[in-house]
Amino acid sequence: MHKDELLELHEQMVTIMEHFNDREDVQSELFEPYHQLDVDPSHVHKSKSEHKHAVFVLGNALASAMTEDEFSNAGRVGKRMEELADDAESKL
Repeated sequence: MHKDELLELHEQMVTIMEHFNDREDVQSELFEPYHQLDVDPSHVHKSKSEHKHAVFVLGNALASAMTEDEFSNAGRVGKRMEELADDAESKL
């Protein structure tokens, strides 16, 4: 995936996150690990690896927001996103 495509994906995922933040049944602290990264789609000067890591961390948070338990489809996606985030972080 090219960096511009990754930035577009990152931007779309942030839009989804904002939708979840507007819901009362989703805990806002769920997205805190993503916010702590301080990497958002407008930070084009940040590396592709940093954006990739942010996308996986955000993907994990989004999957957690949608899951009922770790064995649901969203739960399995969340677990995989966590693994990918860890891998991406090790390559920063």
